[in-house]
Amino acid sequence: MRKDNIDESLIKDDLYQAVNGEWIKNATIPGDHSSTGGFMDLVDNIDKTLMSDFDDLLKGTMTPANDDMAEFKKLYDLATDFAKRDADGAEPLKKDLQRIEDVKSFDDLNAQLADWTISGLPLPFGFGVEADMKNAKFNALYASSPSTFLPDKTYYDKQNPAGAKLMPIFRDMVQQLLTMVGYEEDQAKNIVDSAEEFDRSIAPHVNSAEENADFTKMYNPKTYAELAAKIDKFDLVSYINELVGTTPDQVIVTEPKFFDAFNDIVNDDTFAKMKNWIIVRTVKGSAGLLSEEFRQVGGIFSRALSGKKEATKPEKAAYYLAAGLFDQVVGDYYGRKYFGEKAKQDVHDMVVKMINVYEKRIQSNDWLGDDTKKMAITKLNSLAIHVGYPDEINPLYHQFKVVGKEDGGNLYSNVEAIDRVVTKHNFGKWNKPVDKSIWDMSANTVNAYYSPLENVIVFPAAILQAPFYSLEQSSSQNFGGIGAVIAHEISHAFDNNGSQFDQDGNLNNWWSDEDHKHFDQLAQNMIKEFDGLEFAGQKVNGKLTVSENIADAGGLSCALEAAKGEDDVNLADFFVNWATIWRTKATEEYQQLLLSIDVHAPAELRAQVQVKNLEDFYKTFDVKEGDGMFMPKEDRVNIW
Repeated sequence: MRKDNIDESLIKDDLYQAVNGEWIKNATIPGDHSSTGGFMDLVDNIDKTLMSDFDDLLKGTMTPANDDMAEFKKLYDLATDFAKRDADGAEPLKKDLQRIEDVKSFDDLNAQLADWTISGLPLPFGFGVEADMKNAKFNALYASSPSTFLPDKTYYDKQNPAGAKLMPIFRDMVQQLLTMVGYEEDQAKNIVDSAEEFDRSIAPHVNSAEENADFTKMYNPKTYAELAAKIDKFDLVSYINELVGTTPDQVIVTEPKFFDAFNDIVNDDTFAKMKNWIIVRTVKGSAGLLSEEFRQVGGIFSRALSGKKEATKPEKAAYYLAAGLFDQVVGDYYGRKYFGEKAKQDVHDMVVKMINVYEKRIQSNDWLGDDTKKMAITKLNSLAIHVGYPDEINPLYHQFKVVGKEDGGNLYSNVEAIDRVVTKHNFGKWNKPVDKSIWDMSANTVNAYYSPLENVIVFPAAILQAPFYSLEQSSSQNFGGIGAVIAHEISHAFDNNGSQFDQDGNLNNWWSDEDHKHFDQLAQNMIKEFDGLEFAGQKVNGKLTVSENIADAGGLSCALEAAKGEDDVNLADFFVNWATIWRTKATEEYQQLLLSIDVHAPAELRAQVQVKNLEDFYKTFDVKEGDGMFMPKEDRVNIW
């Protein structure tokens, strides 16, 4: 077992503190961060590496790897030209604000509604194109509610002190931005008052994070004619005809209750409020593209929300902005330079090994019927595996053309032009086959994901490094790190959401009634295991976090079995590295925000609770009744 800074005397009572206590005591959260730790340390190191490389790119001492990188260079050059951004001030934004001000009626807005969406201007509804949940080979049209000013509808509850604290901060920030744009102080206050009223009228009718956590309930197909007829003030037929070229037969409505209430929210009496809400959303959303003063002021609310003491440094913010737009281009560069084909194959082999472990566990499962087992194994064997970085850059990025500063371009107009390309591309996918080769994450992202509609697991290069994975770590350490992450993503195919999709990604019940009833009870046990746990002065929501907790449990259990199959097995190393990857130090504000909206349990509890479900943990560290880490057998939850 690794000995550095581990308090072995504490392991029986508190694994997380035993492994991470010394680190937590000495760790400092940077002023522009809301947290630090395992994941964030990797992010910081990657950012530092890429920013250094891209400095060379700007200086001309590094040649762009391809045409896409040459366009990225031009945008990054504009993003880092702080003198020009400061000199331009609010000027780039004013044409969009004037466009909004010129809208005097719903007729004015309907006359330009499709281009309004393509231009990225806010509306009190959203349309987009994604894979059809019940026919996942083709893309379907979805209709949804807009986002609200506060991060979740629960913040609008009068009993929620966070909302009462945060809305005044949001208001003050936006009023300041509006005056910086050129509105008089009284005018700015009236706009914010009116916009807040409109925003509060939306909040009761949208889903909370907990409701959205059960995302199969978002599948509510309607005829497009039915939805269009429901909306009085917007010409949704002409709108969608311009966007996709015809009137679709069907639209999938993610939140029917919002559209049921739409005419009460949006009508002639509320037009002025809606318009001011659009102004507020536009100014706030644009602040990061303007001068440094705008960026600093525009981040006040998010810093209050997350507990950050200071804004991100201008240089790093410019990097995030440019790299965010060209994420797959930057990811391709990172993956090919810092990961490579050899490591890609090594990790792919590890994923295959974990799938084989999972298949054996399904075959030996004592509560699934034979028919359900057969379908589960079919789904498992159909799982697509993406490791490191895509074979090719998404062709969408070849359409990104930047007008450099030498040709009179500015940051705002170029970002707007790229957003137009992305939005047109998205609507252009309607009714066309889903391209399952496209990654939703770039290779430089420290994360991983499972997509139930594609039945694919993706492990970007950035997460495939120590402490998650390293050739210098023992096999047990690697299984306690990346092995558990890999199996976690596989487990999402069989969590409370993923289990409702078949091997082709279609929402389709492939379970027997008896098996599904048993699984639902096990899921309830997982909800109970986490629900109400005290953390950061609040309590964990077991329903909100259940899918991730099921995946953690399955991932850890399967990774443990794989570790035990290796010649150099050391389960102490396995459990210690599991606790290590979750080490985190965060501001209280950020912890409380995540408790409200994040489908993951707090990192400390992810490390601490799941091991208590495993008999091998008790044997490895001789944990007995009376020890802090002990959990009675009847309370332990084992699903996969």
